[in-house]
Amino acid sequence: MPRPHTPGPEAEPLLVDAETDLRPTPEVAAARRTLRAHPALLLIGIVLASLNMRAALAGVSPLLGEISGHFGLSATVGSLVTTIPLIFMGLASPFAPRLARRWGTEAVLLSALALLIGGILLRVAPPVMALFAGGALVGSGIAFLNVLMPGLVKRDFPHRAAGMTALYTTSMIGGATVSAASAVPLENALGGWRGSLASWSLLAAVAALVWIPQTVLARRGTHHGEPAATPVRTTPDTGPRLSRSPLAWQVTLFMGLQSSIAYVCIAWLPTIFTDHGMSKNTAGLVFAFSTMLQMVGSFVVPTLAGRMRSQRTLAVAVAALMGAGIAGLLVAPVAGAWVWATLIGVGQGGAVGLALTMMVLRTGDAHTSARLSGMAQTWGYLLAAVGPLALGVVHQTIGGWGLPLSLMLVVCGVLAVLGLGAGRDRKIRS
Repeated sequence: MPRPHTPGPEAEPLLVDAETDLRPTPEVAAARRTLRAHPALLLIGIVLASLNMRAALAGVSPLLGEISGHFGLSATVGSLVTTIPLIFMGLASPFAPRLARRWGTEAVLLSALALLIGGILLRVAPPVMALFAGGALVGSGIAFLNVLMPGLVKRDFPHRAAGMTALYTTSMIGGATVSAASAVPLENALGGWRGSLASWSLLAAVAALVWIPQTVLARRGTHHGEPAATPVRTTPDTGPRLSRSPLAWQVTLFMGLQSSIAYVCIAWLPTIFTDHGMSKNTAGLVFAFSTMLQMVGSFVVPTLAGRMRSQRTLAVAVAALMGAGIAGLLVAPVAGAWVWATLIGVGQGGAVGLALTMMVLRTGDAHTSARLSGMAQTWGYLLAAVGPLALGVVHQTIGGWGLPLSLMLVVCGVLAVLGLGAGRDRKIRS
């Protein structure tokens, strides 16, 4: 952990949270060293928080038909159930570092879980507007977790950062898989879609309970109103202007388009299956299977990417896998469902893993990497929000899935082209 630093061979290594670029105050640093003496509590907290990073989104998809039918929503309006969280995942991301500076990472993470609990419960309130307002809170909570979790792992487990990153990403995908697979069974067991959605507030509540003592301990010794951290850099930023870098925009758009494909599948894949005659329960299982297989791609592709000078081949490969799966949905959506789910799942996991890896490989230092990550997450999720809504509009207009899926094939082609640029062996320059 960072502490008042005296240069010399005996000084503790200075670890900077690459996502927020902040240094904690001496009191907060001392409290965190105490917490690190009990890594089991930190480990459990990270796993529980990670389980919540996608579960509240994935559990909606198998129930979207029932939710839309209950409120009489069109396909376009119904797509807002999954689109609004994405919009707020983009809009809220830039606020996480500012809040962490003021209150500390632990307090913001606890607040993110509280937002999740509130948003999940608000979504099941009777008015239809509560469904959308709850989605905004859910998206904001997930945005804070997205931004803070990588830096938290690097900060508290500096010598096991790779293993811990794999653990939290696996937990994240695992939470989404269980949520998707259990959505329909929970609906049947709890008397409807509201009970199924509300049940995931319990997982967030358990995670919040684990983070309460960590939050209290991390702020112990600080004075009321005192910031928890200060910027590491006290001089004006002289790093590269990301908004003027074509390479930065290629990475950002790669992140956005692969996220768009992923969230289109979250929003509509079970509906595509049920519209072609598959049972709702089986459609949920196929979707959960596809989600689970993302773990394969998210582990293999970044591992290969780190050993290659250029990642262009990998970028084209993951786009091709997703494209093949989507093409299969056009030809035989039910007969080949498990095959298409496999291709899409492995491709999606590889794409998101490659997008995150390129944020590091295309930059020369942690500070620029953090800035690129913020840019890619903010604009990437806003771009991703267009996908589910646009496909809902097209589907409602033509009444079928042929054209929407064909448009997704075009997106996969554009993603491959962007990958050829973002995957080059280059660094972002001033």
